[in-house]
Amino acid sequence: MQMQNEVYLDYALMIDRYKDYAYPKSKISQLVRNGKLIRLRRGLYIDAESQDYSLKTLANLICFPSYISFEYALSYYGLIPEQVKWLTSASFQKHKSKIFRTPLGNFIYHDIPSTVYAQGIHRIAEDEKHPFLIASMEKAVLDTLSKIRGVRSMKAMEQLILDDLRMDLDLIIDMDLPLLGFLSSQYHQSNGRLFYQWLKGQQ
Repeated sequence: MQMQNEVYLDYALMIDRYKDYAYPKSKISQLVRNGKLIRLRRGLYIDAESQDYSLKTLANLICFPSYISFEYALSYYGLIPEQVKWLTSASFQKHKSKIFRTPLGNFIYHDIPSTVYAQGIHRIAEDEKHPFLIASMEKAVLDTLSKIRGVRSMKAMEQLILDDLRMDLDLIIDMDLPLLGFLSSQYHQSNGRLFYQWLKGQQ
């Protein structure tokens, strides 16, 4: 996901911005120390006074490649009743969860299988400056289930979905079943396939 404007400032853009200084790197460090520039991670900054940014877009940029998923996506679609504070995302080939705590918010990234990574992702542009990638409703559920252990029966899956996660049954029933069936077969963990079988019985 490329940065299309000067809201999200990568290292190359910052060096160009301060190219007339004898030591652009030192100038950038000074701005961070003085609180005029927020460092989100190595090579990614935002002006401290800027209000023109999207946390969802930042979630894609802080760890690349990634897309928003798990609890934050479930909340975004209205599948669960809770408001989620952490920006949860999926990435691959990181081999472990990564956490970024920033002055603008907290971001967490969970690894998923590379075989399923590129499937079922939507690009949403709430406005032209701040596009972001997010899992489809179906994939957000499967990503979430892939990190849960100990579900071995249809009854246990139903309890997990409706009682523990408190997902909206009406929204679940309207899911794209063929897409869900395809995606669920790509995960190493069996929860997705069990959820697919359970959902088939509801429709």
